[in-house]
Amino acid sequence: MITYTKRDIVRKVSEELDKPMVRTEPWVDAVIDALGDTMMEADPECRIEIRDFGVFEVKETKAKPKARNPKTNEVIYVPRHRKTHFKPSKRLKEFLRQPLEEVDEEEGQEQESEYEEVDN
Repeated sequence: MITYTKRDIVRKVSEELDKPMVRTEPWVDAVIDALGDTMMEADPECRIEIRDFGVFEVKETKAKPKARNPKTNEVIYVPRHRKTHFKPSKRLKEFLRQPLEEVDEEEGQEQESEYEEVDN
């Protein structure tokens, strides 16, 4: 599994905008901070909708007076708290639902066309 960091996202944005990473990093930081701050300020729930990407939600959970610790089998009380949830957009969801063979074929065709452009 590949793990992408904020630095990788900054690099991708800088390539997309054809700007140096030093110039795009503050913008990426600002967006991530704004999303995080908005979610932390949720009282108690909020919804952040980003078109063509998805929806971030902060949802409130119910208290669980009879939860069980799986290690010790002890009955414990879990107070109500908040949790995050992400729902991908229709476009993203359609892509993720494609069988992996189709995705692999599409990537292979894209790489072949890139090689043809380089050769010419």
